[in-house]
Amino acid sequence: MTYLLPNLGYDYDALSRSISKEIMELHHTKHHQAYVDKLNAALKEQDEPSSIEHILRSLDVLPDSVRTAVRNNGGGHYNHTFFWESMSPRGGGQPSGDLASALVEKYGSFQDFIDTFSAQAAGLFGSGWVWLQPNLELLSLPNQDNPIMQGGEVPILGLDVWEHAYYLDYRNVRADYIKAWWDIVDWPTVEQRYEQSRRQS
Repeated sequence: MTYLLPNLGYDYDALSRSISKEIMELHHTKHHQAYVDKLNAALKEQDEPSSIEHILRSLDVLPDSVRTAVRNNGGGHYNHTFFWESMSPRGGGQPSGDLASALVEKYGSFQDFIDTFSAQAAGLFGSGWVWLQPNLELLSLPNQDNPIMQGGEVPILGLDVWEHAYYLDYRNVRADYIKAWWDIVDWPTVEQRYEQSRRQS
């Protein structure tokens, strides 16, 4: 199976109130493309076609010679595809419905959730991601790791805090990037993921 770089679904400058066209273009066409290319190279000897989610859930059955490359680059491909889909030019605001109620129940208020997530993202050492899981717990993971590699459920939201995601715009002030990112989160997509996870549970 050959994995392909997905389309964003919006123009590179569509999120420019929070992430510049330059970063989006570099992030998508260079960083994400590199993950795809290296993933395909690592799996070229594997005959059985599989979804990227299946591959990441089955890392332990891969040969030792390719497992790390697939973990890093397969994770990079999955995570970035998920990330692009989590943002929208029409994003921002707050979730609604059951997700909104559940976040308030768990965190006390929507702002308390934002503050808790943001603090965890700002405090993550080095490169990695912060994930909001269907049970609304937060999980910080290094590099390109994600919850499904650990046998967990598909997350409902994730934030890339690698420096390449923000450095051209925000330099070393990760907190400013995180604050701006909330203005482009596509809450309807997050809500759909949350509802789907509830139906499957």
